[in-house]
Amino acid sequence: MLIAIIVFFGVFAAVALTIAASGVGASEQLKRTMARLDALLIVERPNQDEAIDLEKRELLSSIPLLNRILLGLTIAPQLRRLLYQANVKGTPGAFLMGALTLWMLTAYVIYLRTGAVLIAIVAGLIPASLPFLYILRRRAARFLKFEEGLPAALDLMVNGLRGGHSLVSVLGLVGQEGRDPIGPEFRICFDEQNYGLDLRLALENLAARVPIQDVRIVMTAILIQRETGGNLAEILEKCAYLIRERFRLKKEIRVKTAQGRLTGWILSLLPVGLGLLLYLIKPDVIGLLWTRPLGVKMLYFGAIQIILGALIVRKIVAIRV
Repeated sequence: MLIAIIVFFGVFAAVALTIAASGVGASEQLKRTMARLDALLIVERPNQDEAIDLEKRELLSSIPLLNRILLGLTIAPQLRRLLYQANVKGTPGAFLMGALTLWMLTAYVIYLRTGAVLIAIVAGLIPASLPFLYILRRRAARFLKFEEGLPAALDLMVNGLRGGHSLVSVLGLVGQEGRDPIGPEFRICFDEQNYGLDLRLALENLAARVPIQDVRIVMTAILIQRETGGNLAEILEKCAYLIRERFRLKKEIRVKTAQGRLTGWILSLLPVGLGLLLYLIKPDVIGLLWTRPLGVKMLYFGAIQIILGALIVRKIVAIRV
């Protein structure tokens, strides 16, 4: 019965993932959403309730049932923001269905080999977490690229301000001339301000889309200058210098902590690799770990120790600048 249930959910997840990838049923709902967005933008002062309702009706999956389920979950908007920050195309529904399919297929294969249900369920979480790790890695790489190119964007803004342009104009200039990811993010900030959004809210949205310390430094400097006055070009020039020095220091720290990070990866993956190697050489010997109660307890204890060790090493080498 358990095998039949796993096979049923695996087939269902595969079919649903195929439907989500093909985009069936997405066009009509996308048209309705875009029409509602246009209607909100035409109004001079959009109603706050309308904007909130539009956010709730956002398409999170091309499958209507899954879309309604995701709209009721608080994790769906966070996952959608992660996908946007990582610049990954696709809906949160398709992403979750892919992770669920990987988990079911892996758990089913491991159950056929070992016969241990709990171990198969826990081990299936490893490949299911790979899409999330991929998203987080792309997100970190995009933020690093943004942080590296931000001083050049600030230099462009300084030159524009000294040439007589306004702050909004130089934001649009960076949006036009800047490369991805700086250009598109500043272009969104410029468009939001042109559509009537207050500059403070537009900058706060920029800091929410790119939650790194350097963007918050620039946003705080601009807002303080607007309230107290001063030479904005000189302030942004000093911000660019500060960001360059922080980035240089972070690169030095990353080089000096490379040995510690490599040690953490080796100590975390070595027991898993040795276990797989022993399973290929002597499956009947290593099989005692999941066929006997004492072996199962040893597996749980070893997994907890590996996770704690990896977290401790990560905490040691993670130096904030």
